[in-house]
Amino acid sequence: MERASGARLSPGASKEDIRQKIWDYMETTNLADFPRPVHHRIPNFKGAPRACARLPALQEFQRARTVKVNPDAPQRNARFLTLEARKTLLVPTPRLRTGLFNRIVPPAGAAKDTLRKCATSQGVRDYSVPVGLDSNVHMDLVVVGSVAVSEKGWRIGKGEGFADMEYAMMVSMGAVSEGTAVITAVHDCQVVDIPEELLGDHDLTVDYILTPTRVIQTGCQRPKPQGILWHKISHQTMEKIPILKSLRCREEEARKDVALKEEQTHVPAVAKPARRARDARPGHPMLQNKSDPCGASPGEESASSHSDCLHEPSSLFVGNIPPETRAGEFKAALRECHATPAQLTWQGAQCRAFLRYRDKGEAEVALTALRGLSLHGCLLRVEPAKAQRNKMASGP
Repeated sequence: MERASGARLSPGASKEDIRQKIWDYMETTNLADFPRPVHHRIPNFKGAPRACARLPALQEFQRARTVKVNPDAPQRNARFLTLEARKTLLVPTPRLRTGLFNRIVPPAGAAKDTLRKCATSQGVRDYSVPVGLDSNVHMDLVVVGSVAVSEKGWRIGKGEGFADMEYAMMVSMGAVSEGTAVITAVHDCQVVDIPEELLGDHDLTVDYILTPTRVIQTGCQRPKPQGILWHKISHQTMEKIPILKSLRCREEEARKDVALKEEQTHVPAVAKPARRARDARPGHPMLQNKSDPCGASPGEESASSHSDCLHEPSSLFVGNIPPETRAGEFKAALRECHATPAQLTWQGAQCRAFLRYRDKGEAEVALTALRGLSLHGCLLRVEPAKAQRNKMASGP
């Protein structure tokens, strides 16, 4: 997979295809040092110290006072060079289990040998001091590991998302800014073409690529993650990474939307009793896609979302919802008004929601109960969904 003679990626390759090609190639050509095999790791490629040795020549490194470097083996020399330059070195805790960062504090007057020891995985454990969320730290430079990277700055990690998550958490803390450069060090064979369509809005890009033979300035203009995308985080992830709970509380206090993956739209507001088999007839709601009250798949803006569903006399439209309102808060307000629907379609980004009730009578009772409801000082607009659909069709 080296630029000249390595294995080539097939058209339409996925992220996992690219990872496997890189890992397989590095194994078969013996381009990696311990630990082996390289599969499911950030490869400790041969020539890693030489690639990292290019770091001090970068102006971004020279200007930096605080540098964050990942704890993987191929970036060991980057950690040493940061300590040798008497800069503040921050290293993420492994898999973010016990916090976010540790500051590496060498003994006073430490010689090079001691600094090299501090840069090892054992040294990171022995000479580290935890950095709290309220430390007001600011990263001037971020060094990450990669499995694959393109000259345009697109990056693929080992598939667990920790580097992306770390960066998003740093944004949440205010620890990085637009001027914070992101650098990766890889073997030349890890520099490949990556289709941009493989990238998501959570993927971290890089500004510089260091290899044993060259420095690549990517000039990447794609925006880096703007913060934690809570809607992509599950409760299971929250349990695995405890610090996320603290960050979520902070953002919730700042009235940001922190609904998790399982708390998103197109979920029933209340459990409905199981229907009898005779009710499961063609055209019956029981046969529709359960993820969407109109039969659309999650996140899909189908025609039925604004037609078949909305013309039903048992549906209500709620508009003018303040953008800071969370789905859970809206549901609580419905409960307080004794207007809990059989199904809720939450469209917070559009400041609206659709409520489906079991029949027309139940919808009319809810309509009366919700008249005059306000959230965050804003009077909500509540009306039959059919009327709203007609307004949308006729225009302003």
